[in-house]
Amino acid sequence: MLEQLKKINSAQFVGIMESLSDPIRINILELMMNGEICVCDIVKVTGLSQSKISYHIKILKDSGLISDRQEGRWVYYKLNLEVLSDIQNWMGNLIQSSKNKRNCK
Repeated sequence: MLEQLKKINSAQFVGIMESLSDPIRINILELMMNGEICVCDIVKVTGLSQSKISYHIKILKDSGLISDRQEGRWVYYKLNLEVLSDIQNWMGNLIQSSKNKRNCK
């Protein structure tokens, strides 16, 4: 259990949670649930400007929640499943730890 907690420290977790604190970014992540997507497609679906989407993509990328790959002049973004799995494990460990340690009886 301690090994998993070492993958994400408290500061990283706070940064990740801050990046999830905006409905636009949540929407972008939901669009990526179907696979890779480029900014132009996100713009089409959301109706938001390219600059606004790029701003939110940068925050998601900096937090590690998404990754990218370039193909010619296009950049495609996708969910970073390793980081999402680490978050899931971190939260699961937190819940399990809380269940196992009771201060009052």
